[in-house]
Amino acid sequence: MKTLALAAATLLLAACGGREPLRPAAGDSMPIAPAMAARAPTTDELLTPPPAARPERVDEPLRRSEERRDDRFDLPQS
Repeated sequence: MKTLALAAATLLLAACGGREPLRPAAGDSMPIAPAMAARAPTTDELLTPPPAARPERVDEPLRRSEERRDDRFDLPQS
């Protein structure tokens, strides 16, 4: 019984997500445009993280299935 109630509560909570575009609350306005911007950013632009927030890794030595170069510091355990 508890499992059924928990499952029903989970489904109800999952179903309450918004499907409409985001808008400011009643009486509020969108954030002002940055100082040097020609226009104020849209909602989608505000929600998209800048590249600095999710940088690509540049320290990945192997991008494909490549043979590793010989590592002179990879010594057997003694």
